[in-house]
Amino acid sequence: MSKVIVVIGDRLGKGQNVGKGVEAAGGTAIVISGMAADMKLGDKMKEENADLGISFCGSGGAGAITAQSKYGYPAQYGMRSIEEGLTALREGKRVLGFGFNDSEELGRRLTEELVKIRG
Repeated sequence: MSKVIVVIGDRLGKGQNVGKGVEAAGGTAIVISGMAADMKLGDKMKEENADLGISFCGSGGAGAITAQSKYGYPAQYGMRSIEEGLTALREGKRVLGFGFNDSEELGRRLTEELVKIRG
């Protein structure tokens, strides 16, 4: 089975800690650099044929909504907890929008869950 590819876009150009968690769980993390990286999430997911996109901004929605409307990726946004993200994955979402939460635990747990779902 191929590695899970996760693209991370953060409004403030962060996301490196989430990326470390993705890689700790055996996934490949692609962190988009620069300010407003969340708005490039859908484009980068399509380019990399990613399994999951994670967007961070104040509201937890802008990048996820953009990826959903531009490419049709099923999205859940406005999330504040890891548990909300895990539930969204189980419901088939491919783009997850969070308020700012650049933590290794988030990246690790989401990637582990996605690997489990994929079998």
